Amino acid sequence: MTDNRALGAERQHGGEIQPTERLAMNRTGSFDWDVDAGTIDVDDAGLLVFGQAPETFDARPATLVRRLDQPERERLDGVIRDALTSGRSSYAAYFRLERDDGSEQWTHVQARILRARDGRAHRIVGIVRDATSEVTHSEFVMELEKRRKRQTDMVERSTRALSRAVTVDDVTAALTGPGGLARLGADGLALGLVENGSLNIIALSGESLDVLDDLRLRRLEDGLPLHETVLSGRPLFTSAFQELIQGYPLLAPHAGRLPFRAAAYLPLVAQARTLGGMALLYRRHTTFTADERNLALGLAAIVAQSLQRAILFDEERELATGLQATMLPRRIPEIRGGEIAVRYHSAWSGRQVGGDWYDVVPLPKGRVGIVVGDVQGHDTHAAAIMGQLRIALRAYAGEGHAPSTVLARASRFLAELDTERFATCAYAQVDLGSGTARAVRAGHPGPLIRHTDGRVGVPKLQGGLPLGIASVFGDEEYPETRLDLVPGETLVLFTDGLVEEPGTDIGQGMEALAEAIGAGPPGAEALADHLSQRFWERWGAGDDVALLVLRRSPDPGTTRAPRIHQYIHQADPEGLSEARAVVRRALRDWGMREYADDAELLTGELLGNVLLHTEGGAVLTLEVLPEPVRRVRLAVQDRSSAWPRRRTPGEAATSGRGLLLLDALAARWGVEPRGEGKAVWCEIGPAPGRDGMGVRGVP
Repeated sequence: MTDNRALGAERQHGGEIQPTERLAMNRTGSFDWDVDAGTIDVDDAGLLVFGQAPETFDARPATLVRRLDQPERERLDGVIRDALTSGRSSYAAYFRLERDDGSEQWTHVQARILRARDGRAHRIVGIVRDATSEVTHSEFVMELEKRRKRQTDMVERSTRALSRAVTVDDVTAALTGPGGLARLGADGLALGLVENGSLNIIALSGESLDVLDDLRLRRLEDGLPLHETVLSGRPLFTSAFQELIQGYPLLAPHAGRLPFRAAAYLPLVAQARTLGGMALLYRRHTTFTADERNLALGLAAIVAQSLQRAILFDEERELATGLQATMLPRRIPEIRGGEIAVRYHSAWSGRQVGGDWYDVVPLPKGRVGIVVGDVQGHDTHAAAIMGQLRIALRAYAGEGHAPSTVLARASRFLAELDTERFATCAYAQVDLGSGTARAVRAGHPGPLIRHTDGRVGVPKLQGGLPLGIASVFGDEEYPETRLDLVPGETLVLFTDGLVEEPGTDIGQGMEALAEAIGAGPPGAEALADHLSQRFWERWGAGDDVALLVLRRSPDPGTTRAPRIHQYIHQADPEGLSEARAVVRRALRDWGMREYADDAELLTGELLGNVLLHTEGGAVLTLEVLPEPVRRVRLAVQDRSSAWPRRRTPGEAATSGRGLLLLDALAARWGVEPRGEGKAVWCEIGPAPGRDGMGVRGVP
């Protein structure tokens, strides 16, 4: 190895560069490390790289690396140890050491390991150099790349977030919601839209910006930096935010509460139209490079394009929903004997509105017609057809036609409109005085009934073809199904958007709806609100929804004479046992537990007779008669006109003992005609006095 130390003592005259100065400029030296002896020979240039004076160096490796702090020394030792033990023939490493002036120097060492025949390392030779300028330049390049990547990420994340924004509210939510300011790289945001000669600040985000609430809506004129930017169409970048706002009397009083040092005021321009302005505020930012200015302008362009789309959508949406609203009933008429609530949800798709509708039609003799329907399609044409069909169906119903005739005529009307659209609907005529409902449906989901005990029934309604199609195929048959609503029961009609979701079976939606109806409050308005809240996510799936809730007024009787009603469907296998349990529970709650056994037994007998020998369901009424001597009265109403006959059953007979039980357990009983059918009643309790009312039974 060449010893350059002697050269270091030479001097040349005449102002020429001396050898030691030349070595310092070179900053690259060599070394020869005798591993066996534990000594290292380093030339003068190498010693200068390590910051070691040649005259004081003792040839020990530990002395050479004394300027390295402990972590750097351990890292360098680890690199060398790993190379020696792994059998490699070379190693290289970058490490930092402190210069005499306190600055940091990056050093690069590259060495070759010489080994004996047995593989043992006995000598290491290599070079060492000052790599500060190289690493600094590399760090600069890396920092530049990081900055550019950060700027690219900001644009990509902002674009991605705003691409999902549909309405102006969506745009503001994307900018001010979680992660909004981070995507913009700012600490504060003000967003304003030009409206009728004013600048309306629709979004403020960032600490302390709430102090500007009183400046949200002001005439678009000079006096505020964002207003001036919008008027001029030119951006304003300032690294002296506090000095800037001191020049605006409206902002100056708030200077101490706005903890920002820099700001970018940007006009929002889309297709040569200035929509508004955006202010980005920064806490630590002091200067704006050309790249940062371009980034801010790019973000403003993205926001402007998103706002332009959102404003257009909101305008179209307002037009479409306004058109649709004019075609739906403005008000729901009040009805006697019940309450009605309606809800309507429009799909969010711009002008693509749907043809769902609802209606409530007052009918002769105190009845009411209720209908929900859905015209095929999601456009303004579907909405227009819906309006015509609703009016036509309302007219046919108002003329007093039977439900089957109403739908047949509505189908014919739709077919004659010269359109390829069809419609589905469910229609019912309801007499709230008697609780009778006659229901029909045309390719539409049937209604659900909530009973007084919270159970939800699914009536079996025969259905016909959708309106329009039925007339084309010449099949306008719409069979009527009679439903009986006892006081306190609720009828729910709806369109399929409430229960249908892409990729799921409609049966799952029906089950979920039935569960929600059963768990909801009893009142019509409260239940409609409950269903709206429960199904809001499903309603956002892109389809219209019409919902109609009709409840027959409850008949609880009085405190001294309570009363309950319950409908038992013939096809409900659990209805009979539920009715018996209801009777026992009611008598216990009313303090008449002593009559519970007899009442439960007679309930089963009377209901069983109806369900076995008639073709329909039954209405059970349980009440307490407000007499001096209180008795329990049971009544079971059915649609059959055949009265019960007394028979003498044999020993092996399985029926015919019902009237015998009535004679034995009831204080009195009888049969009364009720409209299309009859009611068998009985009273349980103390026997009646001799008032001429003690005759029991029927011939």
